[in-house]
Amino acid sequence: MAPDTTATRFAGVAAGTSAADAVAGRAKIFEMTQAAEDAVLRPKDAGAWPHTLRAALAARIAALNEEHDLAAHFAADAGADATLADPAQGGAVPVMAAVVAFMDRVAADTRHVTADDVKDLQAAGVADADIVRLAELNAFLAYQIRVIAGLRLMGGMPA
Repeated sequence: MAPDTTATRFAGVAAGTSAADAVAGRAKIFEMTQAAEDAVLRPKDAGAWPHTLRAALAARIAALNEEHDLAAHFAADAGADATLADPAQGGAVPVMAAVVAFMDRVAADTRHVTADDVKDLQAAGVADADIVRLAELNAFLAYQIRVIAGLRLMGGMPA
């Protein structure tokens, strides 16, 4: 039986399909993927980024990648930070504007990310450890979105 994870739910993995069989055969990987999601969204040491902000940024990344149902899933936990889930919205304060610009660029224009993008965050007052935390969130979402797309292709659903 395929584990019930965010990736399997949003890929539409249905019992009895080749995708469900593939997931069941790799259940440990999907369980670890879910654990990684939990760790980036609700880490023991959140640094400067509370869960609501992480959820909003996850929703934003999903929306930028046209995963609107996944975006809505994450946005449901964004609380007071919900406006940042919308890629049309920017940060209201300079540090959040820098964070949003960085996250958008990494999520939607990865090949053009440079050291200057990191320097912009540092100039806005973001600590190096918190920059790493942002990169971890973005990297995980990139992975999860690609897993979902791959599972959809296996199941005959549009990616």
